[in-house]
Formats: sequence, C-alpha cells, structure tokens
Amino acid sequence: MATRTTDISVAAATVKKGGVIAYPTEAVYGLGCDPRNEEAVHRILQVKQRLPQKGLILIASDFFQVAPFLKPIDAALKAKAMDSWPGPVTWLWPVRPDTPKWLCGEHATLAVRVTAHPLAAGLCSALGMALVSTSANREGAPPATDPQMLEETLGELLDTILEGPLGGHEKPSQIRDLKTDQVIRQ
Repeated sequence: MATRTTDISVAAATVKKGGVIAYPTEAVYGLGCDPRNEEAVHRILQVKQRLPQKGLILIASDFFQVAPFLKPIDAALKAKAMDSWPGPVTWLWPVRPDTPKWLCGEHATLAVRVTAHPLAAGLCSALGMALVSTSANREGAPPATDPQMLEETLGELLDTILEGPLGGHEKPSQIRDLKTDQVIRQ
C-alpha cells in the first residue's frame, strides 16, 4: 500500500529512487515518475493499462526542465507557449531525436506543461527536473480526485501519495498542438 504524505521531500525522494507517485494537479490527481527512468515509466503505463504508443505528458516548474527533450523552435511559437505558462495548457512540442520513445510514443511531439499548481510545481522544483504527469486512473476509468479514491483504486500499485488540494479546475489541462494551434483536448 502506498505511503501517504503531505511532505514534498518524501514524494521527491520516492521519485529519485525510481518510484511511482500520485500527486495533485490542476483538476485531478496525477501519476508521476522520473521521465528518464524507463522502468518507472513502464510501471506507470502498466498501472494505467495504457498503450506506450500514446505517449505521456511532462510537467515542470520551469521551461528549462522540459527543454532537454524538445527541439528548438521559431521564437514566435515558443512565445505562444511561454505566454500560457505557468498554467493549465499543455502543448504538443516537437521532440529532439534522442527523446525516449517511452515518453513520446509514436509521436514526433511531446506533451509538456509548466504547471501553476503549487504542489506539483514544488515537487518539480524539489526534484530539479520535469516529472511524468498522467491522470491517476486506469484507462477508461474516472481519474482520482482525492487520496481516498486513489488508495482504493491504485493504492497497492503506487509507492507514495502526495496529499493536497487540487487546483480548482473542472477538467484536466487543455492540450494544443504548438505548430497548428489545434485543440487536441478541450
């Protein structure tokens, strides 16, 4: 059963050791791990029963935490993303050729967001890196919105649950394509 905590440093230590955590985001609890740890990422995919081809989202407290995964782009496109951050907009950004397929799946883009949620941003700051962020649920099931729901549905599959309030949004972050501005998820 997952350890429940309100201490960001406990959750960060779990991630650094290769663990899988749940934490509050803007609208739902998310599942997270070190994006460079292939084993931890595959564990999240197993927990969610999600196909690896779909790719994942990375969140950060600062753009420089996601930049190593992303291709440099036109300044106007970059400014469009920067103007929406920190905030609940996730952008599909072209990836560098060496970005792991376990993150971007079959896509040439990676979903990235600089979060404004204080606990999620604090967690990324404590880690000094981006964090995998995908809703805390099995594919097709409703995402967890509180620690009790998490414990009942996924608790035995997680290492740590960082407890705290959600960010007050009714829906998960909007996902948009950076190049086309197309809304992928409202």
